[in-house]
Amino acid sequence: MAKETMLSYLDTQLNKKLADYDIALDWDTKNHTIEIVVRLFAENKTQISLDDATGVTSEEEVIEFEDGILLYDQKKSKIDSEDYLTALAFEGKKGVSKALIHALVRYLPEILTTGQDDLLDFLLSDEIEVFELHFDQAVFEQYINEESEQAKTTFLPYPSY
Repeated sequence: MAKETMLSYLDTQLNKKLADYDIALDWDTKNHTIEIVVRLFAENKTQISLDDATGVTSEEEVIEFEDGILLYDQKKSKIDSEDYLTALAFEGKKGVSKALIHALVRYLPEILTTGQDDLLDFLLSDEIEVFELHFDQAVFEQYINEESEQAKTTFLPYPSY
């Protein structure tokens, strides 16, 4: 049996607890990162013209919004944290604690449910100019703190390739 890694454990937890959401994992072996990619969709009934973060304009009937949470090696990865909903550092081969993954899996549905509501409000309102997801670091840290001591001290290694 293969040794459980942060990638395999995260994948199992996401598939088990967030199967109703559009979530994918993107492992960049060269940059030592794992991105949790999340997507929201909403019907653009009035086909209002929208500009995305890169300045591309769309009037599509269905709007797809994508964002990501990045897990990165604090010594080896080259990242711009502004490109992600949040970026969480890990300790090289040691990886991350089970508590961190449990907290992410617990917090992600809240982020996505609120985000879906906010996206629909954005599409229906002339007053809301920008849509983005929100990651509250304090809530996330509270969820980590609520995990068992065993989960806080059990680390899942970064996968080898």
